[in-house]
Amino acid sequence: MRVVILCGGYGTRIRDVTENIPKPMIPIGRFPILWHIMKYYASYGHRDFVLCLGYKSHVIKDFFLNYEAHTKDFTIDLGRKGEITFHTDHDESDWKVTLAETGMEAMTGARVKRIQKYVGDEDFMLTYGDGVGNIDLDALLKYHHGHGRALTVTGVRPPGRFGELVHAEGVITEFNEKPQAAGGRISGGFFVATSKVFDYLEDDDSLVFERQPMRGLVADRQLMVFEHDNFWQPMDTSREYQLLNSLYDQGRAPWVRW
Repeated sequence: MRVVILCGGYGTRIRDVTENIPKPMIPIGRFPILWHIMKYYASYGHRDFVLCLGYKSHVIKDFFLNYEAHTKDFTIDLGRKGEITFHTDHDESDWKVTLAETGMEAMTGARVKRIQKYVGDEDFMLTYGDGVGNIDLDALLKYHHGHGRALTVTGVRPPGRFGELVHAEGVITEFNEKPQAAGGRISGGFFVATSKVFDYLEDDDSLVFERQPMRGLVADRQLMVFEHDNFWQPMDTSREYQLLNSLYDQGRAPWVRW
């Protein structure tokens, strides 16, 4: 199944980390968060991607156009017209990546509408290029195919704002830096859609997918929620950037299945 990833926003809330690259290219470890998201989908067998580009799209294009050089060890012979010998392999040789220019100022609804030609009448998966989680994608797809509606959204518990102290008789027994909140759910992305979704979209820069289109789906009883109570974390701020990198560096990243 194709995976559509929204990669075109300005990422203004995380400019203190970097101003030179788009948010999906901010790294977790050696590789961009976008790569981590794609690796997660690929671990479930979904390796056909459509990237909705906008702000600083050339950075994302360069990464994939020069993917071998970015991910492998190589020797370049400067005396032989730059002949390159690659020494290592990667696991992404079966990926197909479509890079679609969807507009500098376009909002999410317009971006999705503009890649309709790459999706056609098939169901597709949709997510944002700035968040990771350990969603069971097989269970998500089974749920989506079971209800027959136009769109399924993964409903997550928002990460808690403050550290949680677990104690017994005054003695701290556990400290969780960012626990999952126990309240209501929010959209965590990780959508599955049928082509019916495009009937709710227009080629209008101002169209936000999460507003009028989703309200229309709700009114027509075409939107369902897949509940996810485990790990989910966006990268919207420098603190969240540090959190995700810390989890990855410590080998405790719940989204890593490879």
